[in-house]
Amino acid sequence: MAGIVTLTLNPTVDLAVSTARVTPEDKLRCSAPRRDPGGGGVNVARAASRLGADALAVLPTGGPSGELLRQLLAGEDLPVGAVGIAGETRESWTVDETSSEDQYRFVLPGPSLSDDELAACLAAVDEHAETLVVGSGSLPPDVGDDTWARLVRSCADAGVRTIVDTSGMPLRAAVDAGVWLIKPNLRELGDLVERELSDDSQVRAAAEELLGAGTEAVVVSMGAGGAMLVTAERVEHVRSPTVPIRSRVGAGDSTVAGIASSLLRGEDLVTAVRWGVAAGAAAVMTEGSELCRRADTERLFRELSG
Repeated sequence: MAGIVTLTLNPTVDLAVSTARVTPEDKLRCSAPRRDPGGGGVNVARAASRLGADALAVLPTGGPSGELLRQLLAGEDLPVGAVGIAGETRESWTVDETSSEDQYRFVLPGPSLSDDELAACLAAVDEHAETLVVGSGSLPPDVGDDTWARLVRSCADAGVRTIVDTSGMPLRAAVDAGVWLIKPNLRELGDLVERELSDDSQVRAAAEELLGAGTEAVVVSMGAGGAMLVTAERVEHVRSPTVPIRSRVGAGDSTVAGIASSLLRGEDLVTAVRWGVAAGAAAVMTEGSELCRRADTERLFRELSG
């Protein structure tokens, strides 16, 4: 059993490099690559572990890149429930253009999962889930939109709370299934309610539409604006501290990790969201696909709570 169990159905090996300028046709001379484990739930588990939480990452892996992913996770001493698959784990690339400080992100679709492979991933979560389960990231090709909803219902039957961080129809299905907490960004929330959201009152109203049927909390990620917590009892807008921005990769996953780690300690939702905003801000201070650092997160949390 683990305090936080994450499920990532489309994990990746993240490769980060920098080059002076991104231009067509030219050979672009890049820096030495940095390779990190990637994918929503993988990053949540990694960041939660850095923040001191007991976390386990469940994920499918296959092929040489899948073996590399397992090795990278082993190097971080993160407990893993790896499910072998026939397909090959995908790779993604982040390229920082040093002349402009722009960042380019290239994401591959990933392998399909068979019904048996998907069932094995869900069963691995059931085996280890005890307190809190996080389903995060995109779904692989040909996997049904109801997949996160299946996870939510299975966890609910076992009395385990769920957090889902995804988008589109899979997120809508999770809400309809009664997911306990969701963390959409502004665009994802607008897509759910099928309208543009231009101010805080509209964000609050949209989030309130999603409460009920088991969903007790909506945490809207607002980028540099921090995050808004909406429950049936209260609304709290936690402003993000001002930090130097080096990379936005992993900021959302770090936010979820901060929330989940706080909840695991028994803290209330407002405190948890402050930890999430602090962790997300700490992540943008790091290079490439690096996640939040514990010291930065704790310092920023003290600023938010002071």
